Amino acid sequence: MQVVTIGNRTDQPPPEATKEGNYFVSNYPPFSFWRPENVQEAVAALQRPPAPDTPLGLYVHIPFCRKRCHFCYFKVYTGMDAAAIETYLDAVRQELALYAAQPIIGGRKPRFIYFGGGTPSYLSTRQLGGLVDEMKRLFPWDGIEEVTFECEPGTLTEGKLEILREIGVTRLSLGIENFDDEILRVNGRAHVSKEIDRAYSFARSVGFPQINIDLIAGMVGETEQNWQETVRRAIELAPDSVTIYQMEVPYNTTISKEMRVHGEKVAPVAPWNVKRAWTQYAFDQFAAAGYTVTSAYTAVRNPAQASFVYRNLLWAGADMLGLGVASFSHANGTHYQNEHDYDTYIRRCNSGELPLFRALTPTPLERFVREFILQLKLGQVTNQYFVDKYAVNPAHHFPAELGALQAEGFLHFDDAGVRLTPEGLLQVDRLLHRFFLPEHRNARYS
Repeated sequence: MQVVTIGNRTDQPPPEATKEGNYFVSNYPPFSFWRPENVQEAVAALQRPPAPDTPLGLYVHIPFCRKRCHFCYFKVYTGMDAAAIETYLDAVRQELALYAAQPIIGGRKPRFIYFGGGTPSYLSTRQLGGLVDEMKRLFPWDGIEEVTFECEPGTLTEGKLEILREIGVTRLSLGIENFDDEILRVNGRAHVSKEIDRAYSFARSVGFPQINIDLIAGMVGETEQNWQETVRRAIELAPDSVTIYQMEVPYNTTISKEMRVHGEKVAPVAPWNVKRAWTQYAFDQFAAAGYTVTSAYTAVRNPAQASFVYRNLLWAGADMLGLGVASFSHANGTHYQNEHDYDTYIRRCNSGELPLFRALTPTPLERFVREFILQLKLGQVTNQYFVDKYAVNPAHHFPAELGALQAEGFLHFDDAGVRLTPEGLLQVDRLLHRFFLPEHRNARYS
Protein backbone atom coordinates (compact mmCIF):
# COMPACT_ATOMS: atom_id res chain seq x y z
CA MET A 1 0.00 0.00 0.00
CA GLN A 2 1.32 3.45 -0.89
CA VAL A 3 1.69 6.00 1.89
CA VAL A 4 0.33 9.44 1.03
CA THR A 5 2.69 12.13 2.36
CA ILE A 6 1.97 15.05 0.06
CA GLY A 7 1.37 18.45 1.61
CA ASN A 8 0.54 18.36 5.32
CA ARG A 9 -0.91 14.86 5.19
CA THR A 10 0.88 11.85 6.60
CA ASP A 11 -1.69 9.10 6.67
CA GLN A 12 -2.32 5.73 5.14
CA PRO A 13 -5.87 5.52 3.81
CA PRO A 14 -7.16 2.25 2.41
CA PRO A 15 -6.32 1.99 -1.29
CA GLU A 16 -9.09 2.48 -3.84
CA ALA A 17 -7.86 0.19 -6.59
CA THR A 18 -8.02 1.32 -10.20
CA LYS A 19 -9.95 -1.27 -12.16
CA GLU A 20 -10.82 -1.73 -15.80
CA GLY A 21 -13.53 0.58 -17.12
CA ASN A 22 -14.36 4.19 -17.88
CA TYR A 23 -14.02 6.78 -15.15
CA PHE A 24 -14.10 10.11 -17.00
CA VAL A 25 -17.68 11.18 -17.86
CA SER A 26 -17.59 13.01 -21.19
CA ASN A 27 -21.26 12.86 -22.16
CA TYR A 28 -24.71 11.68 -21.12
CA PRO A 29 -26.65 9.44 -21.59
CA PRO A 30 -23.89 6.80 -21.72
CA PHE A 31 -22.55 5.88 -25.16
CA SER A 32 -23.72 2.28 -24.72
CA PHE A 33 -27.28 3.53 -25.23
CA TRP A 34 -26.54 4.98 -28.68
CA ARG A 35 -27.93 2.67 -31.39
CA PRO A 36 -27.45 2.17 -35.17
CA GLU A 37 -31.22 1.94 -35.56
CA ASN A 38 -31.47 5.56 -34.38
CA VAL A 39 -29.33 6.98 -37.19
CA GLN A 40 -32.38 8.41 -38.98
CA GLU A 41 -32.89 10.66 -35.96
CA ALA A 42 -29.49 12.21 -36.68
CA VAL A 43 -30.34 12.58 -40.37
CA ALA A 44 -33.58 14.34 -39.45
CA ALA A 45 -31.79 16.62 -36.97
CA LEU A 46 -29.33 17.75 -39.66
CA GLN A 47 -32.19 18.52 -42.04
CA ARG A 48 -33.87 20.93 -39.61
CA PRO A 49 -32.88 24.59 -39.23
CA PRO A 50 -30.77 25.27 -36.15
CA ALA A 51 -32.37 26.19 -32.87
CA PRO A 52 -32.14 29.97 -32.34
CA ASP A 53 -28.90 31.29 -30.84
CA THR A 54 -27.25 27.85 -30.72
CA PRO A 55 -23.46 28.08 -31.19
CA LEU A 56 -21.77 25.90 -33.81
CA GLY A 57 -18.41 24.18 -33.51
CA LEU A 58 -16.33 21.69 -35.49
CA TYR A 59 -14.29 18.78 -34.19
CA VAL A 60 -11.72 17.20 -36.54
CA HIS A 61 -10.38 13.77 -35.60
CA ILE A 62 -6.87 13.06 -36.87
CA PRO A 63 -6.39 9.38 -35.97
CA PHE A 64 -2.69 8.97 -36.80
CA CYS A 65 0.10 8.47 -34.26
CA ARG A 66 3.74 7.46 -34.16
CA LYS A 67 2.86 4.92 -31.44
CA ARG A 68 -0.26 3.85 -29.60
CA CYS A 69 -0.07 4.74 -25.91
CA HIS A 70 -0.88 1.82 -23.62
CA PHE A 71 -3.66 3.83 -21.93
CA CYS A 72 -5.22 5.18 -25.15
CA TYR A 73 -8.82 4.22 -25.96
CA PHE A 74 -9.35 6.46 -29.00
CA LYS A 75 -9.53 5.33 -32.60
CA VAL A 76 -5.94 5.67 -33.79
CA TYR A 77 -3.69 4.16 -36.45
CA THR A 78 0.08 3.82 -36.49
CA GLY A 79 2.32 3.20 -39.47
CA MET A 80 0.03 4.78 -42.09
CA ASP A 81 1.93 6.08 -45.12
CA ALA A 82 1.44 9.49 -46.73
CA ALA A 83 -0.93 8.13 -49.38
CA ALA A 84 -3.25 6.55 -46.80
CA ILE A 85 -3.28 9.76 -44.77
CA GLU A 86 -4.10 11.83 -47.86
CA THR A 87 -6.94 9.43 -48.69
CA TYR A 88 -8.32 9.99 -45.21
CA LEU A 89 -8.03 13.77 -45.44
CA ASP A 90 -9.83 13.69 -48.79
CA ALA A 91 -12.69 11.84 -47.08
CA VAL A 92 -12.78 14.44 -44.29
CA ARG A 93 -13.04 17.17 -46.91
CA GLN A 94 -15.89 15.27 -48.58
CA GLU A 95 -17.65 14.94 -45.23
CA LEU A 96 -17.20 18.65 -44.59
CA ALA A 97 -18.77 19.50 -47.96
CA LEU A 98 -21.75 17.26 -47.17
CA TYR A 99 -22.29 19.09 -43.88
CA ALA A 100 -22.05 22.51 -45.53
CA ALA A 101 -25.18 21.67 -47.54
CA GLN A 102 -27.27 20.62 -44.52
CA PRO A 103 -30.13 22.91 -43.38
CA ILE A 104 -28.81 22.85 -39.79
CA ILE A 105 -25.94 25.13 -40.87
CA GLY A 106 -28.36 27.92 -41.70
CA GLY A 107 -25.60 30.38 -42.54
CA ARG A 108 -23.93 29.90 -39.18
CA LYS A 109 -20.18 30.17 -38.81
CA PRO A 110 -18.26 28.08 -36.28
CA ARG A 111 -17.30 29.70 -33.00
CA PHE A 112 -14.77 27.02 -32.12
CA ILE A 113 -12.74 24.36 -33.91
CA TYR A 114 -10.93 21.53 -32.18
CA PHE A 115 -8.32 19.33 -33.83
CA GLY A 116 -8.02 16.16 -31.74
CA GLY A 117 -6.63 12.70 -32.12
CA GLY A 118 -4.70 10.66 -32.38
CA THR A 119 -2.06 13.20 -33.11
CA PRO A 120 -3.07 16.16 -35.29
CA SER A 121 0.54 17.35 -35.30
CA TYR A 122 1.47 14.10 -37.06
CA LEU A 123 0.27 15.73 -40.30
CA SER A 124 2.76 17.45 -42.58
CA THR A 125 2.57 21.18 -43.16
CA ARG A 126 1.29 20.52 -46.68
CA GLN A 127 -1.45 18.24 -45.39
CA LEU A 128 -2.44 20.74 -42.72
CA GLY A 129 -2.59 23.57 -45.20
CA GLY A 130 -4.74 21.65 -47.66
CA LEU A 131 -7.21 20.60 -44.97
CA VAL A 132 -7.54 24.04 -43.40
CA ASP A 133 -7.90 25.82 -46.75
CA GLU A 134 -10.93 23.68 -47.56
CA MET A 135 -12.37 24.14 -44.07
CA LYS A 136 -12.13 27.91 -44.37
CA ARG A 137 -13.71 27.84 -47.81
CA LEU A 138 -16.75 25.89 -46.64
CA PHE A 139 -17.02 27.24 -43.08
CA PRO A 140 -15.51 30.75 -42.88
CA TRP A 141 -13.44 31.34 -39.75
CA ASP A 142 -14.14 35.05 -39.28
CA GLY A 143 -16.46 34.24 -36.35
CA ILE A 144 -13.94 31.97 -34.64
CA GLU A 145 -13.24 32.53 -30.96
CA GLU A 146 -10.97 29.54 -30.43
CA VAL A 147 -8.99 27.01 -32.49
CA THR A 148 -7.42 24.25 -30.41
CA PHE A 149 -4.77 21.93 -31.79
CA GLU A 150 -3.46 18.87 -29.92
CA CYS A 151 0.23 18.07 -30.34
CA GLU A 152 2.72 15.36 -29.45
CA PRO A 153 6.03 17.10 -28.70
CA GLY A 154 8.15 14.82 -30.86
CA THR A 155 6.18 15.69 -34.02
CA LEU A 156 6.78 19.43 -33.81
CA THR A 157 9.27 21.57 -35.66
CA GLU A 158 9.59 25.32 -35.67
CA GLY A 159 8.30 25.40 -39.24
CA LYS A 160 5.22 23.35 -38.40
CA LEU A 161 4.46 25.56 -35.41
CA GLU A 162 4.71 28.65 -37.58
CA ILE A 163 2.18 27.12 -39.99
CA LEU A 164 -0.18 26.35 -37.09
CA ARG A 165 0.00 29.94 -35.92
CA GLU A 166 -0.55 31.22 -39.46
CA ILE A 167 -3.68 29.13 -40.00
CA GLY A 168 -5.23 30.55 -36.82
CA VAL A 169 -4.55 28.17 -33.91
CA THR A 170 -5.23 30.04 -30.67
CA ARG A 171 -4.58 27.26 -28.16
CA LEU A 172 -1.76 24.80 -28.65
CA SER A 173 -2.22 21.78 -26.40
CA LEU A 174 0.96 19.79 -25.72
CA GLY A 175 0.50 16.20 -24.56
CA ILE A 176 3.46 16.05 -22.19
CA GLU A 177 1.91 13.69 -19.56
CA ASN A 178 5.25 13.21 -17.71
CA PHE A 179 8.87 14.37 -17.95
CA ASP A 180 10.56 11.06 -17.09
CA ASP A 181 11.84 9.08 -20.10
CA GLU A 182 11.36 5.68 -18.47
CA ILE A 183 7.77 6.39 -17.45
CA LEU A 184 7.03 7.73 -20.93
CA ARG A 185 8.50 4.54 -22.43
CA VAL A 186 6.65 2.14 -20.10
CA ASN A 187 3.34 3.84 -20.92
CA GLY A 188 3.93 3.71 -24.67
CA ARG A 189 4.46 7.42 -25.30
CA ALA A 190 6.33 8.26 -28.50
CA HIS A 191 8.17 11.34 -27.25
CA VAL A 192 11.07 11.73 -24.84
CA SER A 193 11.84 14.51 -22.39
CA LYS A 194 14.33 16.43 -24.53
CA GLU A 195 11.64 16.84 -27.20
CA ILE A 196 9.36 18.54 -24.65
CA ASP A 197 11.72 21.43 -23.94
CA ARG A 198 12.52 21.92 -27.62
CA ALA A 199 8.86 21.91 -28.70
CA TYR A 200 7.78 24.21 -25.88
CA SER A 201 10.56 26.68 -26.63
CA PHE A 202 9.63 26.75 -30.31
CA ALA A 203 5.94 27.23 -29.45
CA ARG A 204 6.69 30.17 -27.17
CA SER A 205 8.84 31.83 -29.80
CA VAL A 206 6.03 31.57 -32.37
CA GLY A 207 3.63 33.43 -30.09
CA PHE A 208 0.50 31.34 -29.55
CA PRO A 209 -2.11 33.17 -27.43
CA GLN A 210 -2.47 30.13 -25.18
CA ILE A 211 -0.23 27.12 -24.62
CA ASN A 212 -1.78 24.31 -22.61
CA ILE A 213 0.10 21.28 -21.32
CA ASP A 214 -1.47 17.95 -20.38
CA LEU A 215 -0.28 15.86 -17.42
CA ILE A 216 -1.52 12.48 -16.18
CA ALA A 217 -1.43 11.58 -12.49
CA GLY A 218 -0.89 7.92 -11.69
CA MET A 219 0.69 6.52 -14.85
CA VAL A 220 2.24 3.04 -14.85
CA GLY A 221 5.48 3.20 -12.86
CA GLU A 222 4.88 6.68 -11.49
CA THR A 223 5.98 7.45 -7.92
CA GLU A 224 5.27 10.32 -5.58
CA GLN A 225 8.80 11.64 -6.06
CA ASN A 226 8.45 11.51 -9.85
CA TRP A 227 5.07 13.26 -9.70
CA GLN A 228 6.47 16.07 -7.59
CA GLU A 229 9.29 16.51 -10.10
CA THR A 230 6.79 16.49 -12.97
CA VAL A 231 4.79 19.23 -11.29
CA ARG A 232 7.94 21.26 -10.60
CA ARG A 233 9.07 21.08 -14.20
CA ALA A 234 5.58 21.91 -15.47
CA ILE A 235 5.45 25.05 -13.33
CA GLU A 236 8.94 25.96 -14.52
CA LEU A 237 7.65 26.01 -18.11
CA ALA A 238 5.00 28.58 -17.06
CA PRO A 239 2.25 27.43 -19.47
CA ASP A 240 -0.87 29.53 -19.86
CA SER A 241 -2.92 26.57 -18.64
CA VAL A 242 -2.44 23.01 -17.48
CA THR A 243 -4.83 20.08 -17.74
CA ILE A 244 -4.38 17.24 -15.25
CA TYR A 245 -6.10 13.92 -15.77
CA GLN A 246 -6.17 11.02 -13.35
CA MET A 247 -5.12 7.78 -15.03
CA GLU A 248 -8.02 5.49 -15.98
CA VAL A 249 -7.97 2.14 -17.78
CA PRO A 250 -10.91 1.95 -20.23
CA TYR A 251 -11.89 -1.36 -21.80
CA ASN A 252 -10.13 -1.15 -25.16
CA THR A 253 -6.68 -0.05 -23.99
CA THR A 254 -3.52 -2.14 -24.22
CA ILE A 255 -3.38 -2.25 -20.42
CA SER A 256 -6.94 -3.55 -20.13
CA LYS A 257 -6.33 -6.23 -22.74
CA GLU A 258 -3.25 -7.45 -20.89
CA MET A 259 -5.21 -7.48 -17.64
CA ARG A 260 -7.81 -9.78 -19.18
CA VAL A 261 -5.16 -12.13 -20.57
CA HIS A 262 -3.56 -12.53 -17.15
CA GLY A 263 -6.81 -12.47 -15.19
CA GLU A 264 -5.82 -9.35 -13.27
CA LYS A 265 -8.60 -7.41 -11.56
CA VAL A 266 -6.55 -4.39 -10.48
CA ALA A 267 -4.75 -2.15 -12.98
CA PRO A 268 -0.97 -1.62 -12.55
CA VAL A 269 -1.43 2.08 -11.80
CA ALA A 270 -1.83 4.15 -8.65
CA PRO A 271 -5.09 3.72 -6.67
CA TRP A 272 -7.67 6.49 -6.88
CA ASN A 273 -7.03 7.97 -3.44
CA VAL A 274 -3.35 8.38 -4.32
CA LYS A 275 -4.17 9.95 -7.69
CA ARG A 276 -6.51 12.40 -6.00
CA ALA A 277 -3.80 13.33 -3.48
CA TRP A 278 -1.29 13.85 -6.30
CA THR A 279 -3.76 15.97 -8.27
CA GLN A 280 -4.47 18.12 -5.21
CA TYR A 281 -0.74 18.53 -4.67
CA ALA A 282 -0.35 19.71 -8.26
CA PHE A 283 -3.21 22.20 -7.98
CA ASP A 284 -1.80 23.50 -4.69
CA GLN A 285 1.61 24.01 -6.27
CA PHE A 286 0.16 25.75 -9.31
CA ALA A 287 -1.98 27.94 -7.04
CA ALA A 288 1.13 28.94 -5.11
CA ALA A 289 2.67 29.92 -8.46
CA GLY A 290 -0.28 32.24 -9.18
CA TYR A 291 -2.62 29.93 -11.11
CA THR A 292 -6.38 29.61 -10.61
CA VAL A 293 -8.16 26.23 -10.63
CA THR A 294 -11.09 26.61 -13.03
CA SER A 295 -12.39 23.03 -13.29
CA ALA A 296 -11.76 19.52 -12.01
CA TYR A 297 -8.88 19.26 -14.49
CA THR A 298 -7.57 22.73 -15.28
CA ALA A 299 -5.52 25.50 -13.74
CA VAL A 300 -4.91 28.73 -15.65
CA ARG A 301 -2.35 31.46 -15.18
CA ASN A 302 -4.66 34.30 -16.24
CA PRO A 303 -8.39 33.44 -16.27
CA ALA A 304 -9.16 36.56 -18.33
CA GLN A 305 -6.95 35.35 -21.17
CA ALA A 306 -6.92 31.53 -20.98
CA SER A 307 -10.42 30.42 -21.92
CA PHE A 308 -11.86 27.05 -22.93
CA VAL A 309 -14.59 27.99 -25.40
CA TYR A 310 -14.88 24.45 -26.82
CA ARG A 311 -15.54 22.96 -23.39
CA ASN A 312 -17.85 25.66 -22.10
CA LEU A 313 -20.08 25.81 -25.18
CA LEU A 314 -20.24 22.05 -25.62
CA TRP A 315 -21.25 21.56 -21.98
CA ALA A 316 -24.01 24.12 -22.48
CA GLY A 317 -25.63 22.35 -25.45
CA ALA A 318 -23.81 23.78 -28.49
CA ASP A 319 -24.06 22.02 -31.84
CA MET A 320 -20.79 20.33 -32.75
CA LEU A 321 -20.13 18.53 -36.02
CA GLY A 322 -17.53 15.81 -35.56
CA LEU A 323 -15.46 15.08 -38.68
CA GLY A 324 -13.46 11.91 -39.16
CA VAL A 325 -13.57 8.24 -38.27
CA ALA A 326 -15.43 7.44 -35.01
CA SER A 327 -16.03 11.15 -34.27
CA PHE A 328 -18.85 12.21 -31.98
CA SER A 329 -21.34 14.95 -32.80
CA HIS A 330 -24.26 16.82 -31.27
CA ALA A 331 -26.81 18.46 -33.58
CA ASN A 332 -30.27 19.86 -32.84
CA GLY A 333 -30.52 17.82 -29.65
CA THR A 334 -29.36 14.50 -31.15
CA HIS A 335 -26.08 12.77 -30.35
CA TYR A 336 -24.42 10.55 -32.94
CA GLN A 337 -21.14 8.93 -33.86
CA ASN A 338 -19.42 8.28 -37.19
CA GLU A 339 -18.40 4.91 -38.56
CA HIS A 340 -15.51 3.52 -36.53
CA ASP A 341 -13.88 1.50 -39.32
CA TYR A 342 -11.34 3.34 -41.51
CA ASP A 343 -12.33 1.75 -44.83
CA THR A 344 -16.07 2.04 -44.20
CA TYR A 345 -15.74 5.67 -43.20
CA ILE A 346 -13.82 6.54 -46.36
CA ARG A 347 -16.12 4.57 -48.64
CA ARG A 348 -19.25 6.26 -47.33
CA CYS A 349 -17.79 9.77 -47.53
CA ASN A 350 -16.54 9.20 -51.06
CA SER A 351 -19.94 7.90 -52.11
CA GLY A 352 -21.55 11.18 -51.04
CA GLU A 353 -23.18 10.01 -47.82
CA LEU A 354 -22.60 11.12 -44.26
CA PRO A 355 -20.84 8.25 -42.42
CA LEU A 356 -23.26 8.04 -39.49
CA PHE A 357 -23.03 4.87 -37.38
CA ARG A 358 -25.17 5.22 -34.22
CA ALA A 359 -27.30 7.87 -32.55
CA LEU A 360 -29.48 8.83 -29.63
CA THR A 361 -31.95 11.68 -29.11
CA PRO A 362 -32.14 12.39 -25.37
CA THR A 363 -35.39 13.39 -23.74
CA PRO A 364 -35.64 16.92 -22.28
CA LEU A 365 -34.99 15.43 -18.84
CA GLU A 366 -31.87 13.66 -20.10
CA ARG A 367 -30.63 16.88 -21.70
CA PHE A 368 -31.09 18.66 -18.38
CA VAL A 369 -29.15 15.94 -16.55
CA ARG A 370 -26.40 16.06 -19.18
CA GLU A 371 -25.76 19.76 -18.83
CA PHE A 372 -26.05 19.65 -15.05
CA ILE A 373 -23.47 16.90 -14.56
CA LEU A 374 -21.05 18.26 -17.15
CA GLN A 375 -21.17 21.78 -15.73
CA LEU A 376 -20.58 20.42 -12.23
CA LYS A 377 -17.05 19.68 -13.46
CA LEU A 378 -16.51 23.45 -13.39
CA GLY A 379 -16.94 23.34 -9.62
CA GLN A 380 -20.24 25.17 -9.36
CA VAL A 381 -23.52 25.69 -11.16
CA THR A 382 -26.21 28.34 -10.93
CA ASN A 383 -29.72 26.95 -10.59
CA GLN A 384 -31.31 29.85 -12.47
CA TYR A 385 -29.55 28.72 -15.67
CA PHE A 386 -31.47 25.44 -15.58
CA VAL A 387 -34.72 27.07 -14.52
CA ASP A 388 -34.52 29.42 -17.50
CA LYS A 389 -33.55 26.70 -19.98
CA TYR A 390 -35.39 23.61 -18.72
CA ALA A 391 -37.85 24.93 -16.11
CA VAL A 392 -36.08 22.67 -13.59
CA ASN A 393 -34.30 23.74 -10.41
CA PRO A 394 -31.55 21.20 -9.61
CA ALA A 395 -31.95 21.79 -5.89
CA HIS A 396 -35.59 20.73 -6.12
CA HIS A 397 -35.02 17.94 -8.64
CA PHE A 398 -32.11 16.26 -6.81
CA PRO A 399 -32.79 16.95 -3.10
CA ALA A 400 -31.83 13.45 -1.93
CA GLU A 401 -28.72 13.17 -4.06
CA LEU A 402 -27.48 16.67 -3.23
CA GLY A 403 -28.32 16.21 0.44
CA ALA A 404 -26.33 12.99 0.64
CA LEU A 405 -23.32 14.47 -1.11
CA GLN A 406 -23.45 17.51 1.15
CA ALA A 407 -23.53 15.29 4.21
CA GLU A 408 -20.47 13.47 2.87
CA GLY A 409 -18.60 16.74 2.50
CA PHE A 410 -18.45 16.83 -1.30
CA LEU A 411 -20.61 19.89 -2.00
CA HIS A 412 -22.84 22.66 -0.67
CA PHE A 413 -26.18 23.57 -2.21
CA ASP A 414 -29.16 25.85 -1.80
CA ASP A 415 -31.84 27.40 -4.00
CA ALA A 416 -29.20 29.56 -5.70
CA GLY A 417 -26.82 26.84 -6.85
CA VAL A 418 -24.42 24.00 -6.17
CA ARG A 419 -20.75 24.38 -5.23
CA LEU A 420 -18.35 21.47 -4.96
CA THR A 421 -15.82 21.33 -2.14
CA PRO A 422 -12.17 20.77 -3.10
CA GLU A 423 -12.55 17.10 -2.17
CA GLY A 424 -15.66 16.82 -4.32
CA LEU A 425 -13.99 18.47 -7.29
CA LEU A 426 -11.09 15.98 -7.12
CA GLN A 427 -13.45 13.03 -7.67
CA VAL A 428 -16.34 14.66 -9.49
CA ASP A 429 -16.50 11.99 -12.22
CA ARG A 430 -17.14 9.32 -9.61
CA LEU A 431 -19.86 11.42 -8.00
CA LEU A 432 -21.71 12.28 -11.21
CA HIS A 433 -23.23 8.80 -11.41
CA ARG A 434 -25.42 9.73 -8.43
CA PHE A 435 -27.37 12.00 -10.81
CA PHE A 436 -27.78 9.46 -13.63
CA LEU A 437 -31.34 8.32 -14.24
CA PRO A 438 -32.00 4.83 -12.79
CA GLU A 439 -31.86 3.08 -16.17
CA HIS A 440 -28.34 4.41 -16.79
CA ARG A 441 -26.67 3.89 -13.42
CA ASN A 442 -25.42 0.33 -13.69
CA ALA A 443 -24.95 0.14 -17.44
CA ARG A 444 -21.64 0.02 -19.24
CA TYR A 445 -20.61 3.57 -20.08
CA SER A 446 -19.09 3.11 -23.55
